Amino acid sequence: MGPSGSGKSTLLNVIGLLDRPNGGTYALDGRDVTGLSDDELARVRREKMGFVFQFFHLVPRLSAEQNIELPMVLAGIAPAERRQRLDRLLADYGLEDRARHRPEQLSGGQCQRVAIARAMSMSPAVILADEPTGNLDRHTGQEVMAVLERLHHDGGTVVVVTHDPDIGSRAHRTLRMIDGAIVSDDRAAGAGTLQRHDLNMTQS
Repeated sequence: MGPSGSGKSTLLNVIGLLDRPNGGTYALDGRDVTGLSDDELARVRREKMGFVFQFFHLVPRLSAEQNIELPMVLAGIAPAERRQRLDRLLADYGLEDRARHRPEQLSGGQCQRVAIARAMSMSPAVILADEPTGNLDRHTGQEVMAVLERLHHDGGTVVVVTHDPDIGSRAHRTLRMIDGAIVSDDRAAGAGTLQRHDLNMTQS
């Protein structure tokens, strides 16, 4: 959390291996990923990371199920396994009756559920969500947060950038940023009990 321009999205991009840090080290699940090549970074992103954005970033000409399936196609997963995962994801996120609808035919909440299902299609260790409720009304935003909290409860690591103090108050751990620096790191009572994947950064 933090004001606009404080570096939240930049930090999320570093965690997601989209941007390289200027200094320091970054260990993911105990492995130093700071100096990996572009190809190695792409592989780790594909295997470890799922991304959810404020504006969904769905492919307009593809149906909901095709958007969800896309990462699996790019990863070369066999059609039979793709179908099995796809059916499970459509059911898990209540999208079975919207599977063949394109994004323009879906509500904002449905688009975000498609985006989350797409992010989960490769069973990532970490879900990175940049203002996932910022383009939704409050009721729909609460539904999306319930989905993300369920992912965390099931053992996933969920990192959320948000301006919303109500969403921030639901987190087990809150990092507050100002001018590119982390100024506080607060843990709620019982925080960490569901943590499964370690993100460790040190500054130089």
